[in-house]
Amino acid sequence: METGKPLVWRLVDSGVVSPEYSAASDEAIVNARRTGSVPNTVHFYTRDSPTISIGYNRSVEKSVFTEEAARRNVKVIRRFSGGSAVFTDRGQLIFALVLDASLLPSDIIESYEKVCRAVIRGLSILGIKAEYKPVNDILVGGKKISGSAQLRRGGVVLHHGTMLVDTDLESMAAVLKPPQSKKDDQSVMNHVTSLREATGEAPDMQVLKRALVKGISDAFGVTLYPGSLTPHEVADIDRLTEEKYGSRDWNWKI
Repeated sequence: METGKPLVWRLVDSGVVSPEYSAASDEAIVNARRTGSVPNTVHFYTRDSPTISIGYNRSVEKSVFTEEAARRNVKVIRRFSGGSAVFTDRGQLIFALVLDASLLPSDIIESYEKVCRAVIRGLSILGIKAEYKPVNDILVGGKKISGSAQLRRGGVVLHHGTMLVDTDLESMAAVLKPPQSKKDDQSVMNHVTSLREATGEAPDMQVLKRALVKGISDAFGVTLYPGSLTPHEVADIDRLTEEKYGSRDWNWKI
């Protein structure tokens, strides 16, 4: 009996890119998926410089020690999804899943959990024991190793998250203001770790990517094939970078 063809998703690895490009690429892939011109996509990238990625509705002044960020040459990029401010650097792998909304639960916590457990499955391949903490965190040794944000638009879900591999945790603590709920604890380092700190070793980025691909493939029952951005997506990235993510008016608007 014929079992049918396996579900196939696109895998795009952009390597090391600018903060502006990375933010624009997430939105461009969402735009393309909404029109049906590209398949469901998993996107990997690393930012080429220290960056604070801030949620759409967050205030820069309330989230960032702006003078310290400027002193350390840390950029600020406002993403088009929600969530808190996140410090990223070359020691982090950022992953994005752009999927049809039907592939994830409509309940937001269940939706986060499904993707986070796929990532945890990938980490287990490397012998890393991780756990899911609602709503959107992955912990190793009781500390946050990965956080994520989701956006739903036009029947498409964007889930993008970070994986702290060998992040400069001292710089992270110096530039991010603690959330209001943690004002009594002035150090984000009490809650966050990196794979190097938690396990004593920072896995090679390519090895980590392969493990996450395997975890996602198994969890969703799909095949990921290497692909590239379409010319239309590239043009959309250029437009979004010029009109939005390269603009201080957008990045610092609140």
